[in-house]
Amino acid sequence: MLLLAILVLGLSAGAAAQKILKPGRRIDWTSALVQGLTGSLAGGLLASLLSGDGLALRPSGLLGSIIGAIVVIAATNAWQSFRQRA
Repeated sequence: MLLLAILVLGLSAGAAAQKILKPGRRIDWTSALVQGLTGSLAGGLLASLLSGDGLALRPSGLLGSIIGAIVVIAATNAWQSFRQRA
């Protein structure tokens, strides 16, 4: 049950981040899941650093997951843009 909840949270966060950054486009569900899960870990790491817990990896809440997914999507877009120019 926990695994299902983690997958749903990651998918929701990734889909929300895609809708925020690319309104009007269709959601790519596979990348939404990957970006949401990665963003959740990134958001949890950032929350740990800001709260003074050090580099403890832990999953963040939905808002932290969405913010983390936005950062992951922006970084991915920047990397793809950089590779196309090179």
